[in-house]
Amino acid sequence: MNTTPTTAQQLQTIARLWPDLTDALGDRTQHAWPPQELKGYLNALDRADSVEAAALRALERSPDQLGTRPVPISLRVHDTMRAVEAALLDTADRIARSVQRAPQQPPAPARAATASTRAERLVWEDRARRIEAARRDACDPRRWQPQHGRTAIRAALWLSGRAAGASGPFRPLSDVEEQHLARVAAGALARVEAVLDLADTRRELTAEHACQCGGTIEVYGGAGARPVARCKGCGAIWSEGGVIAA
Repeated sequence: MNTTPTTAQQLQTIARLWPDLTDALGDRTQHAWPPQELKGYLNALDRADSVEAAALRALERSPDQLGTRPVPISLRVHDTMRAVEAALLDTADRIARSVQRAPQQPPAPARAATASTRAERLVWEDRARRIEAARRDACDPRRWQPQHGRTAIRAALWLSGRAAGASGPFRPLSDVEEQHLARVAAGALARVEAVLDLADTRRELTAEHACQCGGTIEVYGGAGARPVARCKGCGAIWSEGGVIAA
């Protein structure tokens, strides 16, 4: 059975996780992958984190910052949120321009007149119905309104509806549009899960951090699992507490 989430599901997950990103924004204890707790070959990453922390402290004390007591934030989370939100909003704008039907046009203005016959009353009643239908169509909450509610959550949910083929004043997505939206959704969700440490993650370290045997070190963990490093050459394994096997 295929358990791969659909594009619509991925976009819904982004919307659901967005409040968690907002909460994590004020937590500067997070570290870039691979985790800094691993010893030995990750000392260089520890030093890099220290340099970043010093830069953050200097930024917080800078008189150029707005307000007298700036709130420290996680730049990693902040950059992720900005990138994902920009991608979602741009994609929503582009798809809306392509698939969203223009609002119905109301009837042309007419001079007020008294309906003295049944036929005239029917004409004016029909005109009133068309004006109201045009108003409702223009204000349809299913429409993407670029000037209102430009948030990552709204964009993700609106795009989810387009991916799922939900009804509304739209035509179905073309194959090219479906593929583009799928790439955007997958990439955005991967960024969100990575910064929240929700996804299984693997990364090979550079040659600078090679094992004593010369083999490449691979770090893996995430999704709540403790990070572990393994040499792909000799098979040595390290955890936060030190060497597990050599």
